[in-house]
Amino acid sequence: MVYKIGSLLFSSLLFISCSTETTSEQKQEAKKGISIVVADDCASRLNQAKRLDEVLLKANAVNTSDAEKAIKAFYEFSSNCKTDTLAPVFLIKAGQVAQSIRKYTQAQSFFTKCIDEFPKFKSRGAAMFLLAQLYDDPAILNNESEARTLYHQIIREYPQSSYANDANACIRNLGKSDEELVKEFLKKNK
Repeated sequence: MVYKIGSLLFSSLLFISCSTETTSEQKQEAKKGISIVVADDCASRLNQAKRLDEVLLKANAVNTSDAEKAIKAFYEFSSNCKTDTLAPVFLIKAGQVAQSIRKYTQAQSFFTKCIDEFPKFKSRGAAMFLLAQLYDDPAILNNESEARTLYHQIIREYPQSSYANDANACIRNLGKSDEELVKEFLKKNK
């Protein structure tokens, strides 16, 4: 009887260990399958984002429905395919499109996400400048302090860029009304 229980126990362990090896092999195959699905998914998301980008570029006027579809496609590609070098590019595009249809807080979140999640992105300074301009505009986010902080960050991190030059000019003009800016412009050009 002890022999039968021992034999049954040994058979059970052998069965479990064999099935575990199969499961392990199945897991490896599943991982390969997932990688292929993810790559295919990123390719289809990229194609969708590019297609909608073309629609927007060809349009004479902004169609809100197309813009919202594009924003969704750009964001989904950027969020699900973060290792693709175009991911931060499409985040900036999403922010710009959101801004064009007056969805300023959405634009703010896209620019911020680009800045935070892609610190080595070559056009990160552009995302920072676009975000600073949102804060700088009294009709949009109206946060002069945050705009100033971002402009200084651009100058510090990208001193040789055109964004740094533009940031310096923006800092000089912070808090000035349109009338004051026009007067200064006219005074300089006399």
